[in-house]
Amino acid sequence: MKQVEVAVIGCGWCGGIRAETLANSALVDKLHICEILPDRLAEVKALTNCATATLDYHDIIANPDITVVYISTTPEGSHYPIARDCLKAGKHVLLEKPIALELSEADDLIAISRANKVKFTIGYSQRFNGKIAYAKKSIAEGKLGKVVNVMVSRHLSRNLGKKIANRVKLSPAAMESTHDLDFVFWLLAPAKPVKIYSQGAYGYMKDLNGSYDCMWSTVTMDDGTLVVVGGGWNLPPSYPNYCGTWIEITGTDGALILDDTSRDNWLNTVADGTQYPMSTMPGEHVDHVFAGQMGPETLHFLESVLLDRDPMVAPEHARMVMECYLGADISAETGDPVGLPLSNQSLAQLADMKAAQ
Repeated sequence: MKQVEVAVIGCGWCGGIRAETLANSALVDKLHICEILPDRLAEVKALTNCATATLDYHDIIANPDITVVYISTTPEGSHYPIARDCLKAGKHVLLEKPIALELSEADDLIAISRANKVKFTIGYSQRFNGKIAYAKKSIAEGKLGKVVNVMVSRHLSRNLGKKIANRVKLSPAAMESTHDLDFVFWLLAPAKPVKIYSQGAYGYMKDLNGSYDCMWSTVTMDDGTLVVVGGGWNLPPSYPNYCGTWIEITGTDGALILDDTSRDNWLNTVADGTQYPMSTMPGEHVDHVFAGQMGPETLHFLESVLLDRDPMVAPEHARMVMECYLGADISAETGDPVGLPLSNQSLAQLADMKAAQ
């Protein structure tokens, strides 16, 4: 059996999931981990029995035996420099979303990966959600006819939203709706977005980091399909799960309604009241199995490298998603629809907005 040495850089919530998944895979010869927090590094080292553990990601880059690297670092501004260095070193890279904070950075990462002939993908794990996969299959088989409209409503608890929003000044469109834009564009391919109109509403998050509590975006595709995506992160602390999503897909010959609110897993205890377990977006380890998307996604990328297949998410697609949610940010700020791809005028408006922040 062919095996490779792999590394995980950033061993927080998502990185920890990936590290544990890789540690249990027969495809991994040796696991190496990197984390800047010593206590967390020691914790994940004990969980995974890894070959090496370091506080400096340059140790990963300098190790020629490491073939595949998973980058799960925060804050999100660290994505570009670390991914750039790994790709330049000739390593295959799975990078958590977002692909970068600037379009020029995304372009640079894509160019380096192509020049070095290494695989590069972005962690859009919702494609490994069984319900989303079923939607893709149904559309591909023509069960719905021509898709007319897709609506996605995703909301997180404010405890999780506060944790995310405190890391970096990014909008709900960039941090949450990005997952939905990704899989909707995947469902509707080869159609591409040509216009976006977005509005945001302030509330609980405004005093924390000036962010909207929620954003709703309407996207027009080049084949006329209408996409509406709403994302927020202000559900009250008492809400019994981390994330709830409702999806409606209508077509000329049918409709598909997907309830991904996790209300089908209902736990009630004297100590904690009602909870919806296994309701996190990445999923979680449950005894000997993984409940959710991130475990299978982690192994999918490893298999893509070993079998020399294209990974599920092309980096060019992730860049298109990035351009779309940047358009949503511009639209919410100006109150006007924004054409896609972004024009020079829109890019200038975006630069002004970032300068003002």
